[in-house]
Parts: sequence; structure tokens; C-alpha cells
Amino acid sequence: MNLHLNCCTADQLSAAERQRILELADAHRQADPAFAHWAAGYGVIRHDPLTQLRVRQMVAELVALGRTPDAGTAWQRFAAADRVTSAGMWLVAHMTYSQRVRTDGAALESDDFKITPEGHTGGSLNMVPAYAGYLLMDALDGVTRAWMMGQGHCVAAIDALNLLVGNMTARHAERYDRSDAGLSRFVGDFYAYTLNPDGTPASPLGSHVNAHTAGGVMEGGYLGFAELQYVHAPLKDERLVAFLSDGAFEEQRGSDWAPRWWRAEDSGLVSPIIILNGRRIEQRSQITQQGGERWLDRHLRLNGFDPIALDGRDPASIAWGIHVMESRLQAGAEVPDIDVRLPYGIAETVKGFGFPGAGTNASHNLPLPGNPAKDAEARALFNGGAAALFVAASELEEAIAALNSHDDQQRVRERDHALADRQVDPPRIPAIADRGAGGESSPMTALDEQFVAIAEANPGLRVRVGNPDELRSNKLDRTLDAMKHRVHEPEPGVAESPTGAVITALNEEAVVCAALGNKGGLNLVVTYEAFAPKMLGAVRQELIFARHQAQAGRPPGWLGVPLVLTSHTWENAKNEQSHQDPTMAEALLGEMADISRVVFPPDANGAAAALAHAYAQRGTVTALVVPKRPVPHELTPQQASRWP
Repeated sequence: MNLHLNCCTADQLSAAERQRILELADAHRQADPAFAHWAAGYGVIRHDPLTQLRVRQMVAELVALGRTPDAGTAWQRFAAADRVTSAGMWLVAHMTYSQRVRTDGAALESDDFKITPEGHTGGSLNMVPAYAGYLLMDALDGVTRAWMMGQGHCVAAIDALNLLVGNMTARHAERYDRSDAGLSRFVGDFYAYTLNPDGTPASPLGSHVNAHTAGGVMEGGYLGFAELQYVHAPLKDERLVAFLSDGAFEEQRGSDWAPRWWRAEDSGLVSPIIILNGRRIEQRSQITQQGGERWLDRHLRLNGFDPIALDGRDPASIAWGIHVMESRLQAGAEVPDIDVRLPYGIAETVKGFGFPGAGTNASHNLPLPGNPAKDAEARALFNGGAAALFVAASELEEAIAALNSHDDQQRVRERDHALADRQVDPPRIPAIADRGAGGESSPMTALDEQFVAIAEANPGLRVRVGNPDELRSNKLDRTLDAMKHRVHEPEPGVAESPTGAVITALNEEAVVCAALGNKGGLNLVVTYEAFAPKMLGAVRQELIFARHQAQAGRPPGWLGVPLVLTSHTWENAKNEQSHQDPTMAEALLGEMADISRVVFPPDANGAAAALAHAYAQRGTVTALVVPKRPVPHELTPQQASRWP
């Protein structure tokens, strides 16, 4: 019987295939005690026979390729991931409910609990196996991948695991450790609203990913933006694991288009993994209502993905999924002229898995039926749930040591992954053309010429142009001819190319996120001024995170992003009020000037100089409100380049 181990979940196999898998897994356990030790699971974590066979096949491959020293080391790390996962879930539950942590596992009393518990508990519990699986895969093959998470409200999982394995930023490391006191301080800081005298939060922990979250690259407060950015984020030869939300899948359109943009020639390896827990805050998700994993599989295939079914409750399944997704992309890239379908992991789980209240609407926030500080029944449920997840200190220390293989493998910690601290060298900026006094020309045409000149002067910078359509209407003819629309099958006689740098879609959020995701490159976003408000949420989230990074002592190093607003209100390029809306410029004027600039170039020289100045900044967005009709030349190049 030919077993297709990569095709689907166990319940989608035939009865004969399931039986054969069961027999093979049992035989391998009988023959290999180290494999059997891991396969037995730990606490609430179970490894189904299909996962056992998948993982065993992966380990054999990694050993044969020299990426893992031997199978015994691999099984030790798999077993370690189970224990770190269980401890992470245990700590997440404490973050929501308790103000005291006991590393001896003793039951907590009423005074040990928070008077007002708070947390996104269910989603955070689901993220623990996912993030632990990511850490496991890094330890198995010695590659530190980047990560991003769309559901930023699940940050408790990231912060808890980072604390346990010692992968912390400076602010966390100086305040937290694995002692009773350090862990109690940690859970007490979560959802604490204490302020410093200057009004800043006293706690480095946030309700979402923040600048103190080790390895965090976006807040994830608006669901859906990671889904739009991940395919544009890693440069060639980089790797990224993107954790995505099933709620965001229905909230934010555009993520379906990721296969349109990935190319082996200029894209890094991406492993998108949707956490399919089936519930929003108050009801089942739309995916679940329409048929769950099987419906999502069909939908993804129709949109150019290659979906892979994973067990979202098992870190080993997540690690296997990352390995298989990367392997498929690498294999496809080696075959010329093949249309590579983008792998996509579907990590099916139960919301709040592993703790009382799992699978209910209540699991989103507070899964227990009452407050353990006041309710004996809730307290008993908490203590029982925590006991099932508890890992003894000595056993946990051994597990942490097994996963922390960074020194032996000569790789950086996950907090220092490639996307975590982008530092882009200053680009070469050609001198702007001298458009003499007395003439007139289109400022957008001048901006077009300057952008192409900058791109050509910096061939090492990957270019992304975010375009909701009508580049030629907006006088960016040179840009389109040089960069071309990115398509799979170019139309003859049209400025299109499979490796084009122009990301065109009639969705403003999707195209602005192409530029915001491309933090290692050179970016430009162009839209009608009236349509730009659709981009505001994505832009503002980026600006807030950049400002917080600077305040944390880690100023972002990505090149400033110019957001060009043309066909603008005062030019009256379109004569309906629907096309006359200065909201974007007004909103960005309300942001702090260290991250957000709004410029109104008076002429062609001013537009070219403003574009050049935008790229001289770091971690900023500059809105350029630029006419496309000819206007008189008012500034010399010298005057246009003079900035306060």
C-alpha cells in the first residue's frame, strides 16, 4: 500500500490506510525506544500515528542530509518540545488568572489569584504548540527562522515561551526569570495598567505584540495585516514562519492572493500556518460554518495554494509542516518554468485546547465559569487544569537545554532573527534633474523619473511598488515600464513580468502591505488621494510599532516609505466628491513627526526632492500629496533639497 503521508489528516484517509499507519507506527515504537518515549506524548499532548510516521520520515531525511546529528538527538528535542509546550500552556493560564506562580506545582489559594483576570486565553493556548513547533524546527536543522504573528492578542504564548527558554529582550530579561518570584512578577505584569510618572506603561508586557516582545515585528492589533505582508517580508535566502488567524481570514481580503506574489527568484521561503480553532469571540468562525478544514482546503487550492493538514495541538506536527512547506518550495524552485503553488499549513485545533472551557465561546477570553479569586468551583477547575499541564522544574530545565542548541549550531537566538532588526544601508540618491525657472511640468512625472533613477542606482535593493491600479493615469509611465506588473503569465505588449516589482490589486490594504512588508528593500506606494483612507489602518499600525521600537532603544532601520497621494482634492482631477477626500493627509498630520511626515510639493523639483528625502529616513512613512497636472516651476533643485 502506498501511503501518502503528506496529503491530509488521519480522518481523511481510508480505513485501510489508517490501519496500516497504526500498524507501522506501533512497529517503529517497538523497535526504537527513543522514538517510543517521544511518541507516548506528555500531559495533554498526544501524537497521532500519522504524525508519528511523518515525523519519523522527516528525522531520517534530516539525519541523511547532515542537518541533525543523529536520530537520538532528534527524539530528545521532540520530547523536550512537548515539555516546553506543556509548561508554556501552564504559564499562559497563570498569566490570565493568577498573581502568583509556584514552580513546585502546588495548588493556588484564593489570595493567589487576580481580582480582575484578563487575557486572550484560548487563542494564546493555541499559539503555544505552534510557536514551540517553530522553536523545535529551528533546533532540529540549525536554522533560525524569522516569525510573525497576525493574531497579536495571542502574545501571552510568545512571551511565556520566550521567558521559559531564555529568549528575551533586555527589558524582559532584567525583570523576569524562571524562579517563583520572577514568574510571579511576570504574570502580575500581564494586563497591568500601572503607569510610570511620564505616562508610559510600567510593564514591558503588552496585550499585543510590542517592542519588548522578543522577535516581534508587528503588533497584530488589526487582524489581517500579517496575512498581507508575510509573502513580501523575507528576502531571498531568508526563511519566515507566519502564524495566521482564522478570524482574520474572513475579516481581511487579499491574503488569498499571496501565491500571485511569491517567486523563487526574489522571495524567501515562507511557511504560512493558519491556526484553525474554529471560533471567533462570540460564535463559530465562518470557515467552520462553511465546512471547516475540508472547505478551507478546497478554497485554498482554487487560489493557487498547496494546503497541508496539520495537528494544531502538537508541536511536532507544526515542525513537520514547516519542514515540508520549505522543502516543497525549494524543490519547485529547482525546476525551471514550473508554476510553484504556495504551501499553506492548516493547523486544526480546539480553541483553548488543553485547559478547562476549551471549545466554548468563553475560551476566547476567560474560559472558567467564574473568578478563582472568589469562586471555589472555578478555583478547583484552574488548579486541576494547571496540574495537567505542570512540568517539574528539573524536567523542564533538561528540556530547555535540549532546545537551546544555538551555540552548538552557531546560530542566533530567535529574538535576533533576520526580520527582527532590519538595518538597510543608506541608498544612493542621484541628483534631481534641474527643471529651470519659467517652465512648467507635472510633479508626478518628475517623481516618476526620480524613483526610477533611485531604483537603478541601488540594484541590490528589492523593489516593491504598491499599486491599486492606474499607474499610467498617475504619470508613472517610467516606473511601470521599468518595474512591470507582477503576474504569472504576461500578456504580450503589456508591461508585465513574472518577476515584476509592481504589486497591483484593486485592494488598497493589500498593496500598501506589500511595501510595508518589504522592509529589506526599496518601496513606493501610489494611490488616488481619495482612496488612501483604506490604507490608514495598516499604515498607522506600522507607525505606532516603529515609534515604540525607537522608544525601546531599537529604532527601526528600514528605509522610509513614500506614500504618494495624487489626483488630489485641490487639483480636482476627478469632479465627483467621492474622489475628493484629504482624510489620509489630515490623519497623518495628527501623528508624531518623528514617524509620520506629510509633504505638499509645490512643483516638479519639490516632488523629486521630497521623494529622495523620504528614503533618507528610517522607520517612517512620508505622505506626498502631489499634482499630476503640469504646474509652474517654483523651486531650484537646491531650494527643493533644503529641509529643516
